[in-house]
Amino acid sequence: MKAHVTEDCIACGRCVDICPEVFEMGEDVAQVKVEVIPEEFEQATQEAADECPTSAIVVER
Repeated sequence: MKAHVTEDCIACGRCVDICPEVFEMGEDVAQVKVEVIPEEFEQATQEAADECPTSAIVVER
């Protein structure tokens, strides 16, 4: 599984709260810290995508 954050991010930090192992805040928006998401964090990554208020997290399986 892979994920990326689009330009729609409003830097609310929700993804970092849900899954800090995968997401971090960059200068202006959130970003993904890992190229391939470890299996143990896939569920939390999907939750972060589902909870994103602007649907800025795109998950690829």
